[in-house]
Amino acid sequence: MAQTPEANVVFGVFNETSDHESRVALTPDTVTRLRKAGVTCMIEQGAGNAAAYTDEDYAKVGATVCTADDILAKADALGFVDRPSEQMIGRIKPGTWVIGMLSSFTDEDYVAALASAGITAVAIERLPRQLSSAQSMDEMTSQNSVMGYKAVLVAANAYGSFLPMMTTAAGTIRPAKMLILGAGIAGLQAIGTARRLGAVVTAYDVRPASKSEVESLGAKFLDLGIDLSRGQGEGGYARALSAEEQAQQQAAVDRKAAEFDIIITTAKVPGRKPPMLLTKAGVGGLHRGSVIVDCAASELGGNVEGSQIGTQVTDGGVTVIGAPYLASEVSTTASNLLSRNVADVLAHFLVNGRLEVRQGEELDDAMVVAHTHAASNGRDDARSGRIDHPVHPRTDHWHRGHRKSAGDAAHAIDVRCELHPRHRHRRCRHRGRRGQQLALLCVHLPRGDAGNNERRGRLCGHRPHARDVQE
Repeated sequence: MAQTPEANVVFGVFNETSDHESRVALTPDTVTRLRKAGVTCMIEQGAGNAAAYTDEDYAKVGATVCTADDILAKADALGFVDRPSEQMIGRIKPGTWVIGMLSSFTDEDYVAALASAGITAVAIERLPRQLSSAQSMDEMTSQNSVMGYKAVLVAANAYGSFLPMMTTAAGTIRPAKMLILGAGIAGLQAIGTARRLGAVVTAYDVRPASKSEVESLGAKFLDLGIDLSRGQGEGGYARALSAEEQAQQQAAVDRKAAEFDIIITTAKVPGRKPPMLLTKAGVGGLHRGSVIVDCAASELGGNVEGSQIGTQVTDGGVTVIGAPYLASEVSTTASNLLSRNVADVLAHFLVNGRLEVRQGEELDDAMVVAHTHAASNGRDDARSGRIDHPVHPRTDHWHRGHRKSAGDAAHAIDVRCELHPRHRHRRCRHRGRRGQQLALLCVHLPRGDAGNNERRGRLCGHRPHARDVQE
């Protein structure tokens, strides 16, 4: 974040502490970062207590500790761990920006309420995660990583034996056999944590490309005994399975589940019904004393058929733990990561000391779900207030700084030639005439002007890492 002599934007965060929420969307370290970007921070009294941050900690780094009413009256932007309630929306003044996980995929009425209130809404769940330039904003990744770590500890606490193999005077205790269903961010973190604790870990994911990731962490990839790799989708993505293939897969997973002591499911989809990974038949096949941790349990259902938020024990003696709030149980670290994500999203929209939505910018187009004329000087678009900022047609692709399709084969090849911006002479050699033009544009933009600094960053903008292209 560039140094700005005078703060032009006020960012506010409320106390969202509840029975299941201990995180806070702003930490003292983040206050310091935002001040360098020209942002003044306000935080409600006691907001960080549950995450081990006192009001004094915030005051020492220059944040204003105040009441919720003060924040509502003065803040230009508001950051949330979750999302503002409908009652809170009615109190937020028009033109204010709201940043958080807004469940915009499934709750269209909620998004419409934000737009009707004159609020500019930035939905982090819509972040294009395949872009390397967006990785520091990816709240889903950071919180899922915490969730995967904590899920293993919760399972170990509920399991009636050791995770590692132990040799004692009374005999040898075999290691626990653990199955991780879903090898995304949370699943991979769970694999690493379980391996460090000594469990014998096996994992499964419908994406064929995930096998190498699982094995790279020292776990086994579950062999279902059926071939689902034919007709794999482009770019390493899994293709949609037919109804017959889905039935075969589910039956195979249920059958194999009986071999394990602990099962952790991690396929959590924000605002959407999670996929079912284990049926009642699969649960019924587990031995007495087995433990299941369903990280996706919610009012919409979970990865395990019949799972609910909280702990229940089946008639067969299997403990099923519905645990959607695991990240909140590691509140200090989870808050550090989350606040960094929210702050970087806010910083992305800072242009010349003010908040602005730029049409044609890939991140802006993806995340802004409601926007009004009052929040910017642009022209209202017909689509819920999306605005139109003039960009010269010949330079539009330079200003975006990203390719539209990360799955494009040509783009995947081009990623291999991506270099750090400081190596502009090498960039020219790899990219020919157009690369020379981009490098010269970056070099000759005068430094010191905030607008030029921002444009330079876009001209030398990141493209997705090859690893991200293959996910």
